[in-house]
Amino acid sequence: MKLVATLVLEDGTIVQGEGFGAEKEVFGEVVFNTSMTGYQEALTDPSYKGQILLLTYPLVGNYGVNDEDFESNRIQVEGFVVKEACSNPSHRISKKTIDEFLKEHDIPGISGVDTRALTIKIRKYGTMKGALATSSKEIDAEDLLERARKQKDISELDLVSLVTCKQAKKYGNGERVVLIDCGYKASILKNLLKRNLEVIVVPAFYDYKKILELEPRGIMVSNGPGDPKRASYVIKTLKKLINEEIPIFGICLGNQLLALAFGADTYKLKFGHRGSNQPVKDLKTGKTYITSQNHGFAVSEESLPDFLEISHINLNDNTVEGIRHKELPIFSVQYHPEANPGPRDSEYLFDEFVKLIRR
Repeated sequence: MKLVATLVLEDGTIVQGEGFGAEKEVFGEVVFNTSMTGYQEALTDPSYKGQILLLTYPLVGNYGVNDEDFESNRIQVEGFVVKEACSNPSHRISKKTIDEFLKEHDIPGISGVDTRALTIKIRKYGTMKGALATSSKEIDAEDLLERARKQKDISELDLVSLVTCKQAKKYGNGERVVLIDCGYKASILKNLLKRNLEVIVVPAFYDYKKILELEPRGIMVSNGPGDPKRASYVIKTLKKLINEEIPIFGICLGNQLLALAFGADTYKLKFGHRGSNQPVKDLKTGKTYITSQNHGFAVSEESLPDFLEISHINLNDNTVEGIRHKELPIFSVQYHPEANPGPRDSEYLFDEFVKLIRR
């Protein structure tokens, strides 16, 4: 059954295209990602919860979908926007097409649209609320636009509560690390396990006393979706944990949550950083790393207290990409050292975390 599709943005933009995936209507913040590969990892990244994902690379799905490159157990994006969705993928481990993948998880997609023109618009005017509808019948674009405008802003939503696990679960053996699940990517867990650590993944709402009862040697604060200020329960927990002198490592949303716990502030970026080619400078060594990123919020440099130092900056816009406590064994980065998708240049940060645990 052939589907038609309509994508609308709150500024009045209406785009018609071909539908694929599920026949459905969804709402969310429309964001773009500039990666050339890694669409399966991006689709299953919990940090995209509440968002309609647009890819700038024109051909998507050409190597299919496999059983290995999942960052969670399902597609997390609300909808998917591409220039061309490949219907005949070729790869030795491919199991299904991108169309079949989206149908399996009840997610709609639109193809046949100028994704780069939409990207230029978002870069100029900022991320916008939007809606995507696919149907075998005619779509009322004006009605869809009106309802898209009425949806809540992403900063009004607690998205972490929608992606965190419901109960604690143990993985591996070794020195114990507690991973606070704000929407963690599977690659973070894999990087900890391959360093011979025991990892206990706990829900984002887990009480700090229960975390301390686990007697962790280290604590990881994961990535996740939305405005960090909406996850006030995690900030409350971290405010107490930072006084325990336990090594803590934060990634992406975890970086923002730690900053807020220390009394700093965060703000929404105009269009965010989403892609696998973001240059980040390590201020201690002077080295520049190409990093994988997926965030729409950042830590305010001006708000940082004196006991925190900036460890990394983004060379595109000079935003804060990492912070470190001057005395306590606590550090965090805004980007994704676990990559997937993207370069693995920054996996050494997991080794730094392990050194703090084992010292």
